[in-house]
Amino acid sequence: MTVLGIGTYRSRDAATSASIAASAGCPLIDTAPVYGSGTHQAAIAPVLRAHPELRVSTKVGYMTDGQARVALTSEALTDEDAACRHSIAPDYVRHQVTMSRMELQRPKPEVVYLHNPEYQYENRGNLHQRIRSAFAVLEELYASGDIGGYGVAAWTGFDTQAFTLSDLLHLAKEAAGSSETGLSAIQLPVSMVKVAPIRQSLEGSGPIALAYQAGLEVWASAPFHGGELLSLVTPKLAEAIQPGTGCTEAALKVAASAPGLTGVLVSTTNSAHVKQAADAIREPLPDHRLKDICDLLDPPTR
Repeated sequence: MTVLGIGTYRSRDAATSASIAASAGCPLIDTAPVYGSGTHQAAIAPVLRAHPELRVSTKVGYMTDGQARVALTSEALTDEDAACRHSIAPDYVRHQVTMSRMELQRPKPEVVYLHNPEYQYENRGNLHQRIRSAFAVLEELYASGDIGGYGVAAWTGFDTQAFTLSDLLHLAKEAAGSSETGLSAIQLPVSMVKVAPIRQSLEGSGPIALAYQAGLEVWASAPFHGGELLSLVTPKLAEAIQPGTGCTEAALKVAASAPGLTGVLVSTTNSAHVKQAADAIREPLPDHRLKDICDLLDPPTR
């Protein structure tokens, strides 16, 4: 069954979001160094300290202006990457994981993602080399017990075939020098707008299904497509998805019903919304019904 996690990307009060996650029994809270203009990781640290059972995932990639200056001073960042405000270079990966561990006050974040490694995508060969180099550092940190595992949080990477799940598994094995790796999770957008991963999962293909088969956690981000989706789901469409379901619950149910998902991330500072979301995903749509909805939202080409 798909579980509910709390994301802080759109949270106006990350500490409250984390407290709600802990109180509601959510297994994981997802954050990143740049969220909340660089304030969210420190904000949720007291909650993480009080609730060691609450897992946390963070990321490496994007940076604030202040984070870029600190990394430049530490000689962990090139001027070029600092100007782009994004890097997965080995020195920066090591630097940012250290900074995140300090901010989160957790010696071992459960998952560290490469944050949209497809950013600055030039060609697959160059991108894969950069991912492999970043994975090599993450493997060192995994082996030393500084992180619980690592993964990739992508926005367009899987869509554009910048990399596939098979690519990531192969690159992780090369970085580790063995078939046993610390690669443990992926995160990607799944919604009524981004239905391709859902359709693929029903067919036993695509990143969700292949990650599940490989034993990785699969977390769905942006189930409401940044909030844009909620204005597009009409009561009639919600009723067609499942009778008696509201627009928000219907949108979440579709995303969470993709076979192979570990969990879906929502962002809220309202405990009632968490309960509604948890209720919405408790009973997934049957596969045949989910396929009909995918066909309705994105008719297959013939």
